Amino acid sequence: MRSEDLIIAIDLGSNTLRVLCYDCQAEEAVAAFEKIVKTADGLREHGFINDAAVARVIAAIKEAKQVIDFSEQRIKAVTTEALRQASNKVQVLRSIEEETGIVFEIISGEKEAEYTLLAVKNRLRKLHYASQSFVLVDIGGGSTELIFCYPDKTISKSFPVGIVTIAQTYQTLEKIDQVLSSVMFEMQMFCAEVYATKGKVDSFVATAGTPTTVAAMKLGQTYESYDASKINGTSLVMSELDLYLKKLLAMPLEEREVTVGTGRSDLIAAGILIFKQLFTIVEFEKCVVVDDGLREGVALKGCDK
Repeated sequence: MRSEDLIIAIDLGSNTLRVLCYDCQAEEAVAAFEKIVKTADGLREHGFINDAAVARVIAAIKEAKQVIDFSEQRIKAVTTEALRQASNKVQVLRSIEEETGIVFEIISGEKEAEYTLLAVKNRLRKLHYASQSFVLVDIGGGSTELIFCYPDKTISKSFPVGIVTIAQTYQTLEKIDQVLSSVMFEMQMFCAEVYATKGKVDSFVATAGTPTTVAAMKLGQTYESYDASKINGTSLVMSELDLYLKKLLAMPLEEREVTVGTGRSDLIAAGILIFKQLFTIVEFEKCVVVDDGLREGVALKGCDK
């Protein structure tokens, strides 16, 4: 493969750094890297990204460079809700650039939705998934995107409700469960408005860490044995979310960490409650899970250029 055919796409989210080396000619991933960095840790409380989080991001990028050769590749790096909110965003991005040479662009919720939809549509095409219209939910660490895809139009909106911010604001699952319907009321109104004007979509598709983790549990995968190729196209029904949440909470901490990843279990538990509420909002009992998301969309967009 030629270096000019390759692009490195980096997605710095509110919880995770995801890196992908993608071959534009072959239309396939060459290498991938993922690390929990908790960018948004403490953000809701203090309004800024702390030094420890910045250090974790920098260390993770340096680790990614040990796995993937960054030297001759085109690099497109984006970051989302945590940096959109942070009062110290300029200093944070400057520190990351000085230490790693990577220049991040803070993208809007609309642009995030556009890139994610591009990746999901590409994966659904490869899965031969036939649906005239669908709603895509992307449950992130700091925000959730609702994307309604009709044959003639796409309608999307980003909401500042994510697994990190919700978990850190409300602390316990009981409290999260109590407040979610009011916290996500704006999403419900948006969905109702879209359905009232365009009609209900044919199907429900979900991406990002929570849906893929639940799908992995269903398939008997752990964080270490995670296989995206098997996750893509997995169906989940709403009732399974309660089952896997109970299963997760019943595990000893050590087993939980092995299953969903170190330091992720509280966030995934909060994410499952958000995911369950989304089933109600979009009015579906079943959804299809896709692993591809923002990182893959950034790569595909870069290939077009």
